[in-house]
Amino acid sequence: MDIPSNHQQTPGVSLREQHRSSIRAVSASTIGSVLEYYDFFVFGTLSALVFSHVFFPQGSPGVGAMLAMATFAVGFVARPLGGIILGHFGDKIGRKRVLLFTFMLTGIVTVLIGFLPTYAQVGMAAPALLVLLRVLQGVGIGGEWGGAALLAVEHAPANRRGLYGSIVQAGAPVGVLLASGVVALLTATIGLDAIIAGGWRIPFLGSAVLLIVGLFLRFKVDETPEFNAVKDKKQEAKLPVIEALRRYPKEIVSAIFIHMSDTTLGLVQGVFVLGYASGVLGMDPTLVLLANMFSSVCNLIITPIAGHLGDRLGQKRILTVGLVLMGLWAFPMFWLIGTATVWGLFTATGVCGMLVGLLFSQQATLFADMFHPSVRYSGMSMGFQVGTVIGGGFGPLIAQGLTTATGGATWSVSTYILFVAMLALVATLLVKPRFGSHAHGLSVPVPARTR
Repeated sequence: MDIPSNHQQTPGVSLREQHRSSIRAVSASTIGSVLEYYDFFVFGTLSALVFSHVFFPQGSPGVGAMLAMATFAVGFVARPLGGIILGHFGDKIGRKRVLLFTFMLTGIVTVLIGFLPTYAQVGMAAPALLVLLRVLQGVGIGGEWGGAALLAVEHAPANRRGLYGSIVQAGAPVGVLLASGVVALLTATIGLDAIIAGGWRIPFLGSAVLLIVGLFLRFKVDETPEFNAVKDKKQEAKLPVIEALRRYPKEIVSAIFIHMSDTTLGLVQGVFVLGYASGVLGMDPTLVLLANMFSSVCNLIITPIAGHLGDRLGQKRILTVGLVLMGLWAFPMFWLIGTATVWGLFTATGVCGMLVGLLFSQQATLFADMFHPSVRYSGMSMGFQVGTVIGGGFGPLIAQGLTTATGGATWSVSTYILFVAMLALVATLLVKPRFGSHAHGLSVPVPARTR
């Protein structure tokens, strides 16, 4: 097991108050995760549907579409930068303070996108402002995940770290479902022309509701016991990012490979398959979007179940099982999609959603247990965000390039998914979580570099 099964009580604090603090922490973290993925995927969906018409010249629709998708990709590139910068401050001044900043930054930027002028109004200033806000959004999101995961895991009872960490991860499919649902509702009620004319602003402005609720919850959360223990014992690292790279290079690389697995599978299914099924196989795009939403529902259901199992069996064991299943699933996935049938498509996307949930659910807790608390925010964020860029940012592009190079054959994409699963499996087997038993203010062994 990676964690102890007994609940450890922080001195001077009642068990009831600890429980309340844990619930507040996981609630605040989860609403942040929902906002993070809602903001990110609303932007991606509207980039594909309307931004080429709103923010770019209309001379060439193809060029406009490419530029619109490029603004979406900029957010991925900015995420590691946010993870590095904000991870440093999360280890220096605390998880809570940085999370309040990242939440406000991400939320305010998203709302501001809803107020942007269009290309018709201000010319090239419109896409320039869009890219600037997208970069800021990416920076905020890059620092958000590590802090949200730690706020939940470091507040959790020792025997529920896996469950609490998985609840934060469950915010991802909720955010994706909200984003898909809002855009789908708009297309069904006011139509695409009305969305292009100004309706596209509604999903961005609507995120203000999540922002207000999230800020209310996060202001009520206490700093985590493990960060307070680091401060009390004066164990802070002078430069947490550099310290994490020096002391835990294997753990950071392992986190990259592990997180590549679920992001590659999830984004290949959610982005590449969307175009492949509708464009190549000729399936109804609305049906394919519904299949993607079904995948998110399956993800949402399995995530807390897998998190609970992680507490019982250990995060490494659950990840190992999930990665073996991912490798075995790589070829049947595209065989089912290739049938071009409703049952084949929904079965494929549903299984993908469950596998992504199985893999993603373990990472908040496992990654936290891989790093000393003094550099934990930095180490987790670097591994997670670089894995996101490689798997999520480049995964669909690699899949498209492979099918193009092989004359439309999907076996090449299946082989790539199998390869990623094998890399992640090796990383999982080699990594050794060392700090999970030190929850709630227990004495933490200090690495030599942090003394």
